[in-house]
Amino acid sequence: MIEAVIFDMDGLLIDSEPLWQRARIDAVGGPEILRWTDADQKSVQGGSTRNWAEILCAKLDYTVTLDEVIDRVLTHMESYYGESVPLLPGARGAVEGLRGHVRLALASGSPYRLIRAVLHAAGWDGVFEEIMSTDDLAHGKPHPEIYQLVAARLGLPTERTAVVEDSGNGILAGHAAGAKVIAVPSEYSMPPADVLHKANLVLRSLHELTPEAVARL
Repeated sequence: MIEAVIFDMDGLLIDSEPLWQRARIDAVGGPEILRWTDADQKSVQGGSTRNWAEILCAKLDYTVTLDEVIDRVLTHMESYYGESVPLLPGARGAVEGLRGHVRLALASGSPYRLIRAVLHAAGWDGVFEEIMSTDDLAHGKPHPEIYQLVAARLGLPTERTAVVEDSGNGILAGHAAGAKVIAVPSEYSMPPADVLHKANLVLRSLHELTPEAVARL
């Protein structure tokens, strides 16, 4: 029986991946300075802030420091979220529909300053019982650490939790943790078929994420 649902955030609840790509390019002066490709973007999905910042610094031949890159990019992201938080279709209904049926948690690759900004703007303050960022951890996704620790904080074995993910890295992390994995891939983050196959349930959108769907896992 599934007692808790652990949501990813970027690319699942909010359409943030295009904003991340824009922020990384804008933060360093534009596309003529940084070539950040879709492949680069997919490679860091679900990972820690330090992970993508190290890759970005390497692409810039270390002409800026890690802390400078992180601050610039996060400042751009905060400004975008200040204008509007781009909730994905079905996100609000999925979160509010599951609330009261199962315990809810959030496991994100974003730093806490962005997680807090998103949750506040979406009106979700206090909705998630546990919130964790991979920035706190030794490993980002696809390592299972974040899902193992969130389950432990909830006092549950991972097999009694369901992980909701859009990216390949997230699916692999949930699977390796021993949780049930619900994949809601987008065209932008579509995982390879062999990775998607590791999910216990694949949904076309968050509109399909209902208490009844979770209960069937």
